Amino acid sequence: MKQFFAFVKKEFYHIFRDRRTMIILLAMPVVQIIIFGFALTNEVKNSKIAIWDQSKDAATASLINQLEASRYFEVEQSIHTAKEIESIFQKGEIKLAMILPQHFDEDLRHFNKAQVQLIADASDPNVANTLTNYASAIIMDYQNRITHEKKLPYTITTEMRMLYNPELKGAYNFVPGVMAMVLLLVCTMMTAITIVREKETGTMEVMLVSPANPLRIVIAKAVPYFLLSMVNITTILLLSVFVLDVPVNGSLVLLVGESLLFTLVSLSLGLLISTKAGSQQTALFISLVGLLLPTVMLSGFMFPIENMPLPLRTVSNIVPARWYYSIVKSVMIKGIGLNAVWKETLILSGMLIFFLGLAIKNFKIRLA
Repeated sequence: MKQFFAFVKKEFYHIFRDRRTMIILLAMPVVQIIIFGFALTNEVKNSKIAIWDQSKDAATASLINQLEASRYFEVEQSIHTAKEIESIFQKGEIKLAMILPQHFDEDLRHFNKAQVQLIADASDPNVANTLTNYASAIIMDYQNRITHEKKLPYTITTEMRMLYNPELKGAYNFVPGVMAMVLLLVCTMMTAITIVREKETGTMEVMLVSPANPLRIVIAKAVPYFLLSMVNITTILLLSVFVLDVPVNGSLVLLVGESLLFTLVSLSLGLLISTKAGSQQTALFISLVGLLLPTVMLSGFMFPIENMPLPLRTVSNIVPARWYYSIVKSVMIKGIGLNAVWKETLILSGMLIFFLGLAIKNFKIRLA
């Protein structure tokens, strides 16, 4: 056991004296969580809108004020002719234009109805659809506010509730995905590279001929990365709660436990790659290209798995990040317990046993 701890201590020394390794291990998770939490978001905020107010009465002024008060729109300019609309769209100055016709207030008071026209730049259909939905919701809210208790014939009222994320913050989706991506890439990549580097420099052969058990040597090299991953988990959770305002609604103990399980899966995958890779470049390529794309594309992090064709949905089942992403969303965002994520936990446990068993089987105690 003393030999085992001596190898662990040696690996810690190697990590701490290599600045690049320290940056990858500790700085990259912080940078990624901040970038994905703030910069990369599927929310549409502070969009510039142009308004052609042909009525210029109290009702249109109130509606415009309500649009400006929301966090979704900024009234960029007022227009006065139909020709101006196409011109500012072509310049890319705005994404949405609203036309309020003449006699808007009078139509509301006398006929109980008025028209509003929304014109969106559909060169980006997702943004156009989102902006028109936001504007429609604000107009509906304005209508409900001015009608008060009046009962109009055949009025249909739709009530919407957004569970778990009422403000539709993008961070609620990106934080679980970043946790999966950081833990998988860092643990797998660093474990694979550090063992292959020992092979390239010839020190692995020296260690294998020592009295120490070869398997213990390899496990000892993975232990520091497991402990540093615990630091990363803590950092990500603290940033998520106190910087991005993403709460931990479920059990913190369960969330940390599942994160540690996923870390072990990533480390075992790194050990498996190290048994197959002949150089650091090969290990790096497999870790980045072979794992980054499936993690981003097939985990449900960026794109819904339900929308994918059957072959891709089938392939996504072998991506560890898919199951961990589902667990984090369920525990952290929805606040549910182990009884709801036992299947995903069982799958990750099976992957851990499979990858670790395969790595041990392929590990060669003699280097050619």
